[in-house]
Formats: sequence, structure tokens, C-alpha cells
Amino acid sequence: MAKGHRTATRQNNRTVPFLFDASIQEDWIDYNGHMRDAYYGLVFSYAVDALQDAVGFDAEYRARTGATIYLVEDHKRYLKEVHAGARVQVETVVLGVTDKAFHLHMTMRQAGVAVCIGEFLELHVRQKPAPHAVPMPQHIRASLEAALADRAQRAALPGRARPIALKP
Repeated sequence: MAKGHRTATRQNNRTVPFLFDASIQEDWIDYNGHMRDAYYGLVFSYAVDALQDAVGFDAEYRARTGATIYLVEDHKRYLKEVHAGARVQVETVVLGVTDKAFHLHMTMRQAGVAVCIGEFLELHVRQKPAPHAVPMPQHIRASLEAALADRAQRAALPGRARPIALKP
């Protein structure tokens, strides 16, 4: 799978989202001739991995601290079929951040058309001696907070019929 990623930035006081590109593999296609539902989740998962690397939860951080990110909740809406060989781009917007968690909204597009929308709640976890949530480093939290969508951007996001929310 070809991957690319660009970190979120602010332009004209608005957040420009994280972007991730992927190619749909032949073995991801089901008996109906389109991408199996589980592989939408795989593409979103790869997009989260790239976002983690961009904000500082990279391999070096995970090896040094024994901490990582766990997905604790997700909601997906499947909008259009995707076929083998298609190129998709995932746009990730940060909706919320606490000491231990962050909330993402992702839109997967093919040729600019939304094909799947998802919301994801991610938890910062130290894995040993037993997995448990821990506060994320301030510099990583600051990177996520810098990418927060403003109220107008959040209101304009599609597919938020059943939102996920962080408790402060």
C-alpha cells in the first residue's frame, strides 16, 4: 500500500487537516466486488498510525516509553463502494484532546468523493506491567491541540449523527 502523510497546519486561522493516501489492494475485495468492510477500518488505522508518527507517538517514542495508542471506540458510515486499484485519501481532523485521550473525525475520499466517514476515540496507554491509561507528554498534547478543529469546522463535518465525546 502506498502511503503518504502531511501534518495538520493552520492557515488563515483555520486548521488544515492531516492527510493520508492509500491504494486499495486486490485481496481487500469481497465476494460483492468491492472493498470488504474490515479494510475500511484498516485504511483508517494506517491513517492513525501516520498521524501518531507526525505528532510524536512514533516508533522511537513507543520503544523508549513503553506507551502507545489504543483505539477504544469507533463509528463508521459506509457511503460508497470502493474497488481494487482505487486511490483513496483520508482526511483526519482532531475534535478533542484530554490528558490521556484524543478524538478524531476521518473522511475517506476517492477522487474527492466521500466513501466512508468515521469517528475514533484514541487512548494513550502504558503497556507494562499491565496496560493502563497515562497522561501523554505535553509536547505531543500541544501538537494535537494545535490541530484542533474550531467550532465552525466541527459543525461543518459530515456524518456526525452519533458523536463520540471526551469527558474533561
